[in-house]
Amino acid sequence: MLRKILDALGVASPGGEAAATVPPAVQAIAGRLDGLDPERARLVAALAMVLARAARADMEASERERALIATILQQHAGLSADQADLVTELVTHRKQLFGASEAYLATREFKRLATAVELECILRCLFAVCAADDSIALVEEEEVRQVASELGFTHEQFVAARSAFREQREVLRGLGRDGGPGRASRRS
Repeated sequence: MLRKILDALGVASPGGEAAATVPPAVQAIAGRLDGLDPERARLVAALAMVLARAARADMEASERERALIATILQQHAGLSADQADLVTELVTHRKQLFGASEAYLATREFKRLATAVELECILRCLFAVCAADDSIALVEEEEVRQVASELGFTHEQFVAARSAFREQREVLRGLGRDGGPGRASRRS
């Protein structure tokens, strides 16, 4: 019974290998990417779902966040503008497309399929999506931390990626460079 549950979830069974099943949401999105090799389509779908986790961490994907996801998919995944828009629409507008377990499985699938170079740039892309509206809420930052953990990044790697977005972090708004009272909030 336990083996069936673990296999259905796509996790390693006791004494066995991890199930080689593709998460249904990843497969559904990958199936819409005509012209891409099936494995590449799954990687792109998983990437889009991981980016959407950051965008939807605060329960809403802003227009700027959606536009940046589409741009990242074009620049880093080689999608056409139409394909990038379609994938972005699928992962950010459909609130019931995937839940927490699907998001986790998509992140695991991305880790499995991504090259070292693709993994290297994902944290910066996640923070860029969160910062697209010039503000990174604590809930967004924590979602990126969770994704970083799931992808096997160290705390130091997470902090290094986050440091490039210091000015956008809500928890630091109103603090000067030395961490004390300083500049006024840039929020309007």
